[in-house]
Amino acid sequence: MLNLDNYKQQLFKLNEDINGMRDSLDIDKLASLSEELEYKMTEETFWNDPQEAQSTLKKARSYKDKIENYEKLIEVYEELEMMTVFIEEGDTAFEKDLIKGIKELEDRIDTIKIETLLQGEYDKSNAIISIHAGTGGLDAQDWAKMLLRMYTRWAEDKAYQVKTLDILTDTEAGIKSVTLLIEGINAYGYLKSEKGVHRLVRISPFDSSGKRHTSFASVDVMPEIDDYVDIQINPNDIRVDTYRASGAGGQHVNKTDSAVRITHIPTGLVVQCQNQRSQHSNRETAMKMLISKLVELKETEKKEKIEDLQGEYNQIAWGSQIRSYVFNPYNLVKDHRTNVEIGNIQSVMDGDIDPFINGYLKVNLDSNV
Repeated sequence: MLNLDNYKQQLFKLNEDINGMRDSLDIDKLASLSEELEYKMTEETFWNDPQEAQSTLKKARSYKDKIENYEKLIEVYEELEMMTVFIEEGDTAFEKDLIKGIKELEDRIDTIKIETLLQGEYDKSNAIISIHAGTGGLDAQDWAKMLLRMYTRWAEDKAYQVKTLDILTDTEAGIKSVTLLIEGINAYGYLKSEKGVHRLVRISPFDSSGKRHTSFASVDVMPEIDDYVDIQINPNDIRVDTYRASGAGGQHVNKTDSAVRITHIPTGLVVQCQNQRSQHSNRETAMKMLISKLVELKETEKKEKIEDLQGEYNQIAWGSQIRSYVFNPYNLVKDHRTNVEIGNIQSVMDGDIDPFINGYLKVNLDSNV
C-alpha cells in the first residue's frame, strides 16, 4: 500500500526547492535579458559584426534554455501534484508513475542546481582537453586511449560536438597523446574538474604472466577563448615548427609538413595541431589553443598580464593523482579530492562521470574556491 503522505511531503520539499531556484536563477532578469536580445536580433544591422552576432545568439540560447528548464520543473511538479489527487480519489493506476516522477524531478532539480555553480568567467565556454600517456609503457598508452573513449562518450551523451585537434598514436597499442575540442554550453565548466593525473590498476593485457600493473595518464583542460577576445602575444615570444602529421587523415596528410607545433618561450608551453590538411588552418587552431592556455594560466597565477607569466609550466604535476580506476583485485573508481566512489567501473568507462564532476563542483563551492 502506497504511503501517500510521505510522497506528498517529498513533493512539498521539491516545490520549495523550485520556488527557491526562481531567485537563484534570477528568472525574471533572464526573461528581460532574453527579450532584449530577441529584439536585437531582429535589427537590420545585426549581422554586420558576425562575431558579435554569434556571441549574442549564444547568450540568447543560454538564457532561453535556463528559462525553459525552470518552466519544465513547474510543469512536472503540477503533473505530479495532480497524480496525488487522483490517487486520493482511489485511482491507484498512477502510483508507479508518481514514484518514478518524483525521482526524475529530484534529478532534474539536482542537475539545474549544479549548473548554477558554474559561475566562472569561462565556465560556459567550449573545452580543449588533452590526454597524455604517462609512466607504464603500452599499458599507459592503452589507458590514454581508454580515457579518450570515456570523455568522448560523456560528451556525446551531453549532445556536445567532439573534434580531434591533434593525436599521436602508437604502432603497437593505444595513443601517446590526443587533444580534443569539445563544443557545448558549460563544457569547460564541467570538464575543468578532470584536470590532473588519472591512475589505472588492472591485470595487464600486454603481460603474458598476468601480473597486475599500475599506469598513469595526465589530463589537461582549458577553455576555448572566443576569437573576439583581444589577447596580444609578442611574436618574438613564440617558436613555430612544422612537421609531418601522423594518424588519421588519408595518404595526403602523411606527405606534407602540415602539422604545426607552437612553443611559448617565456613559459615553455607547447601546443600542436594536425587536424587539418592546411598548415595555415593548423597554425590558426594552434594559436587559439596557446591563447586559451595562456589566459587560463594568467587566471590561475592571478597575473595582471600575459607578459607576467614566466617559467617552465608542466601540463600536469605528476605524483598526486586525482582519481584511481581499479579493475583488479576489485572494481572501484575513487576520486581522491571528493571521496566520491563508484563500484560500476564499466559505466564510468562508458562516460558516466557526472557524479565525480558534480562532487567536485559542490566541494569547491563549499570551500569558496
